[in-house]
Amino acid sequence: MTLKPKYVLLALFFAFPLAPTAFAQEDEGGDETQEEQEKEPAITDYIEMDPPFVTHVGEPGTKLTYLKAAVTIRASKETTRPAVEAHMPRLRHELVMLFGEQTDAEQLSSTEGQQSLREEATKRINTALEEQQTGESITGVLFTEFVVQK
Repeated sequence: MTLKPKYVLLALFFAFPLAPTAFAQEDEGGDETQEEQEKEPAITDYIEMDPPFVTHVGEPGTKLTYLKAAVTIRASKETTRPAVEAHMPRLRHELVMLFGEQTDAEQLSSTEGQQSLREEATKRINTALEEQQTGESITGVLFTEFVVQK
């Protein structure tokens, strides 16, 4: 039994469009990537820092301006929460000092100023966790409430 040329061409015609997608899937999802994903599942853990922070900001000797910030820490590993909770007093201290250092209330009212403050808060918390030799780090700081009252 021999295959007729038109059947061979017809089979190639239908199989050819599927070939590039099969190769692309093989390249994208290699075994190595799947093993890494299975080892460390991607999670997002939100850790609230209660109570919210309230402090005065601005230049000394000027009218008092208050900052109230409710802070939530974002972590990407399950092992981060116990380290953060164990060192919560130190982490809160770092943020109290950071918020107290703010002298420009106008900048704090801007989106750019708040973003800059979030980045600095993340950096300080990660530095404190590193100094405590926890082997953990956070992925970000979120302000769930942020009020500057003049």
